[in-house]
Amino acid sequence: MKFIFIVQGEGRGHMTQAISLFDLLTKLGHEVSDVLIGKSNRRTLPQFVKENIKTNIIQFDSPNFITDQNEKSINISKTLRYNFFKTGRFYHSLKLIDQTVQQSQPDVIINFYDLLAGIYNSIFRPKSSFWAIGHQYLIYHHEFPFASGSPIQKALFKFNTWVTALNADKFLALSFRNLDNGHSKKLSVLPPLLRPQVKVLDAQKGEFILTYMVNPGYAEEAIAFAKKNPHIKIEAFWDKKDMPNPYMPSPNLTFHQINDVLFLEKMASCKGLISTAGFESICEAMYFGKKVMMIPVKGQYEQACNALDASISQAGIQHHEFDFEKFDNFLNLQQEPHHIFVNWEKLLRAKLLEILELEETSSYSRSPITPKYADS
Repeated sequence: MKFIFIVQGEGRGHMTQAISLFDLLTKLGHEVSDVLIGKSNRRTLPQFVKENIKTNIIQFDSPNFITDQNEKSINISKTLRYNFFKTGRFYHSLKLIDQTVQQSQPDVIINFYDLLAGIYNSIFRPKSSFWAIGHQYLIYHHEFPFASGSPIQKALFKFNTWVTALNADKFLALSFRNLDNGHSKKLSVLPPLLRPQVKVLDAQKGEFILTYMVNPGYAEEAIAFAKKNPHIKIEAFWDKKDMPNPYMPSPNLTFHQINDVLFLEKMASCKGLISTAGFESICEAMYFGKKVMMIPVKGQYEQACNALDASISQAGIQHHEFDFEKFDNFLNLQQEPHHIFVNWEKLLRAKLLEILELEETSSYSRSPITPKYADS
């Protein structure tokens, strides 16, 4: 079959998922003709995406979050105003998506949680099947744990997820742990989409704490802590383009620009991971058997749910700030990690094959072309 990907470009998680699925599909003999990725003024397309997705990559303007002046929390009102005044650009993005679909005529469009993709599917009604993939679609499962409080943010999260999957034919819900497919016929629960590079590295227990900061404002907390606690070594990754690479504000703290190869190497050899509660980084840590302290981005309800779900799945602990000392104490008390997550991840290929075979069968039955051997 032929596929087109539409990928939310905010953060690295959806892009690494796209890389993994691209690799899986092409190895199974399918074609991914185009990958459309939403772009933002705050971020540039990482080099590792260009290196790992060997097909036509197209960037388009898509809605993005706006942070506060300290670059820590999400400012909901500013986000809504900013995106409202860019509706003209978003209309052109919808036309660009439609032009790509019309030229490539894919069997399946897979949306990695981009808003405009759902709106496109609802308005333009392409003939292709439309699949929505991501951890977010686990909200349609009866065992999904919603974070308490913040009723308005919860409603916005559910609304946002609904828009990304308007008229979707399938929901591919990525999960930290093994769950059944729930009550919806459209819902399939899958293991996480880990990149192939993760599986070739050997995990070792190092002496440093690894941290990934999707918003550079959190760096201030790391710098202040490192100066007060020189006995704790920290390796950090960020996306602050105007800083040297690497940057060492103190002997025990090193900041690296985002680099997928180096990040995975550090992940495999770290003591544990402190990170905002993005789904993909937590899954990579779980695969390597590394415990995680998760700090949900303020104002991003989805991350509060991620942290809660990951805690239930025994990934680690959640906290309200980057507290390296608390995490270091937690790591010293932990026993050797279990292998439940690794066994769950190994089921991905078989579960994906089942979904693909069902789609191929249904596509064949919908085809107006008479089979060659119909009379036999």
